[in-house]
Order: sequence, then C-alpha cells, then structure tokens
Amino acid sequence: MQLERKHLFRAAVLTVSDKGALGQREDRSGDAVVELLTKSGFNVVARDIVADEQEAVSRILTSWVDEDRIPLIVTTGGTGLTPRDVTPQATLSVIDYEVPGMAEAMRAESLKKTPYAMISRAVAGVRKQSLIINVPGSPRAAVENLSVVIPALEHALSKLSGDTTECAV
Repeated sequence: MQLERKHLFRAAVLTVSDKGALGQREDRSGDAVVELLTKSGFNVVARDIVADEQEAVSRILTSWVDEDRIPLIVTTGGTGLTPRDVTPQATLSVIDYEVPGMAEAMRAESLKKTPYAMISRAVAGVRKQSLIINVPGSPRAAVENLSVVIPALEHALSKLSGDTTECAV
C-alpha cells in the first residue's frame, strides 16, 4: 500500500549480519526494507552492511544521526537470542529514549504468525531528532514488522522534527 505523504523523509537501512558483511550472503532483508520504505514514500539515502559487532553498529547509527541527520534509520538483523545478536544493545547504547509502543506493536502482530515473535528483542528509540527501529533479519519478517509501524512514521517523524501542532485526530 502506497501512502500519500506531505513530506518525503530521508531514511537509512543498516543490515547487521556477519555473513552479509563478509559477502557470503545476499542482503535480501535490506533489499526488502529499502523497497518497502521507497514504496511508502521515503527517500532511502544511505545503506550499509555491518558485522554483528556492537561497536560497529553503534558507530554507524551515531554517524547517521549526528553527522548525516537522517530522520529514520531501520536496522535489520541481530535481534534474536544468539550471543552475536547485538543490534538491540547497540541501539540502546546510542538512543536518548525508547519508543516501546512500536516494538510492542511489531511483536504483537508477529505473534499472530509465529510463536517465535516473543523472542525478538527488537527496540525502537530516538536519538536527537532521529527514530531508530530494529526489525528481524528475515526478509519476510522485516517487511511484516516494518509494515506495522509505517502508518505512524510520518506523524512520529514530524513531531521529532519540531512540529508542535495538536495530535488529536
């Protein structure tokens, strides 16, 4: 579903994958996230693949917010329970505060499809005027999760950019 947008917000996609970073796996989840964001009216201006290393993930997130001032960053991968799944820790280390409703909504919708949704540790949060959202590394799950929050993104990003109009609908 294409959403009409008054603003075309810039976005970035970061895939967190050891095999992807080594060129041993095609970045299908990153491709899927870019496609969904583009169809939803976002201008994807940055994309990268990084190994499951907390410092590397944190460094890219910080750079994209502090230097490039990208309003929306979506990470894909690294949200599970293995010792190498460090995306939530990296995100929590750089955000100013969480937006728990987004992660809760994504997990709630995913639970309708798989019981494995309850082991997702994905988070969403704000650093300065940017929103960072973690989604799973599976292309299908990444799109399903991101699709849940797409309807709220324009409003959220408008508020982060300084919109002070009333929120009543």
